[in-house]
Amino acid sequence: MRCVLLSLILATPATAWEATVGSVCTLSHDTETAEIFLTYDPAEPLYTLTITRKTEAWTQTPWFAMRFDGPNPVEIATPRHVLSANAASLTVTDTGFGNVLNGLEYNQTAYAYTQDSLTEFSLNGAAPHVRIFRECAGAQLS
Repeated sequence: MRCVLLSLILATPATAWEATVGSVCTLSHDTETAEIFLTYDPAEPLYTLTITRKTEAWTQTPWFAMRFDGPNPVEIATPRHVLSANAASLTVTDTGFGNVLNGLEYNQTAYAYTQDSLTEFSLNGAAPHVRIFRECAGAQLS
């Protein structure tokens, strides 16, 4: 019975937020339907945000937006996003992600969306990991 329980626990996808600090810092959250993955490269300096959908592909649209709901709501949008070759991943790159990090740290739910697609992420437990990501060596927020 213990072996069965252990195998079920280990086979379950991680749903916790994780941050790593190194030559490139990362912040990630993986759910059953999607993964959100941020990087910061102090050498550039450059931030990336990639949202990979597991159940359906993104479609090419003129804009991408994120809305953060909770005590400090914010909504941001950009036309500067690119899709991966298989359209499972959508990536935005910029020199500043202050609004994104504020949204992730100070709210309860994040919505990543285009005109015809919506992906939702719970922000429960995100705040301490966002703070670790912010402390990344030389991070300059704007």
